[in-house]
Amino acid sequence: MELWNLMSIILLLGLTLRWTVSLNSYSGAGKPPMFGDYEAQRHWQEITYNLPVKQWYFNTSDNNLQYWGLDYPPLTAYHSLICAYVAKVINPDWISLHTSRGYESLEHKLFMRSTVFVADLIVYISAVFFYGFYLNKSSEKKKVFNVLCMLVYPGLILIDYGHFQYNCVSLGFTLWGIISFTYQRYLLGSLAFVLALNYKQMELYHSLPFFCFLLGKSFSKGIKGDGLVLLVKIAFTVIASFALCWLPFLTTEQIFQVLRRLFPVDRGIFEDKVANIWCSLSVLLKIKNVISLQTQLKLSFAATLLSVIPTCIKLTIHPNLKGFIFSLANCSLSFFLFSFHVHEKSILLAALPVCLLLNETALMSTWFLVASTFSMLPLLLKDGLLLPYIVTSLLFLLVTMTSSVLEKTSEEDLKLKPFCISIRRYISWFNIPKQLMRNIFLLSVITMAILSVVSATLTPPSGLPDLFPLLVSVVSCIHFLYFWMYFNILHFWEPTNKIKTN
Repeated sequence: MELWNLMSIILLLGLTLRWTVSLNSYSGAGKPPMFGDYEAQRHWQEITYNLPVKQWYFNTSDNNLQYWGLDYPPLTAYHSLICAYVAKVINPDWISLHTSRGYESLEHKLFMRSTVFVADLIVYISAVFFYGFYLNKSSEKKKVFNVLCMLVYPGLILIDYGHFQYNCVSLGFTLWGIISFTYQRYLLGSLAFVLALNYKQMELYHSLPFFCFLLGKSFSKGIKGDGLVLLVKIAFTVIASFALCWLPFLTTEQIFQVLRRLFPVDRGIFEDKVANIWCSLSVLLKIKNVISLQTQLKLSFAATLLSVIPTCIKLTIHPNLKGFIFSLANCSLSFFLFSFHVHEKSILLAALPVCLLLNETALMSTWFLVASTFSMLPLLLKDGLLLPYIVTSLLFLLVTMTSSVLEKTSEEDLKLKPFCISIRRYISWFNIPKQLMRNIFLLSVITMAILSVVSATLTPPSGLPDLFPLLVSVVSCIHFLYFWMYFNILHFWEPTNKIKTN
């Protein structure tokens, strides 16, 4: 009973924090003519309600694709349509064709924030609590810690309830997929991930681990017999689910137009100042200027593929749940660091599996989640979300510090013991001092704090207007490369022979 009471308090805290952040500004507030992501989501409601389905992704006199044209998969469009029907009942002016463009009011802001709140509660928060109660086999204290950290993680709250998006929906479906795999409900898990992928195409970051895990499970049951039957069932489930999601768009013309909208390759290898390799390298070499677009595509594809192959092979050969979580973190970081046209918000895709590793590697997971929030600082400052950024980040650090994460710095705590033993076979003196990680973590947090203050208070030199956002991106990129190596090490030195899948 005490656990239920604690979980109720945590839920109340998580919901209160979300709603408090939602009272602040949002993307593009009062900034015509394009406004921002808030207006994009409102405009999609306008388009899906007033136009026939066959026109949703096409440029017409009533649907100017240059003005926040729909560029997410069909499930997002259906969600926008549902929201539009509710908006129509409350105030038809909110979704009136053409005349509602740029509509802003306190009432409409309340409505839009509520749509995120409801979707979050139904899809993501419910999955977090199910995971915390029924799947997490650790002590009650660790269960409470894990759920609390996932609900107060600043990155997701600031983007969905501040900037304004619905990342909670796609991440929630992905989490339900992971939960289903834990219960060996592979068809249900496949369906959940198909829903995630058809809500946001960025879920491709997670697609390879899902594919390799299911393939490995099928192989483990035998290439013939049960394994083949399972593989056929999974394939049928995925194909049927995709067909249902895309049912209104199953003509050649519609399919290719939707795909063109989902993957706009003409935007370049990166946009704005994102904390990945290509943006960081642009400090030394202006990649966009010296390399053709086609070469950029090939280069990013090759780098991404090479970076994910090792963890995918390991997962296929040893398909267990812990390895699956590691592979989700590794692949999503690989895509974020090396793939084509990455947005700063895509780091949330890596944050989900890392949240699930909080009880495994408390210090490193906490460190990553703090760094991932910091990496989005330029976007948050642009949206006027400095105060929510500071408050939520400090709250998250306070919560994690109560679990004594700074004391969990030994090789055993960091899960690096098998790796260190392997290294010591060749370098006998190799050792990771217990205070080393703690000191590096503190230095990292201080650096992020200083850059946050500088970015918020100082004006950059006139000749270097992007100095501070670029510094944030480069520092964050260095962190992410470090975490990418760390989680790959954990996956490869994972003691697979001792792990049970259920």
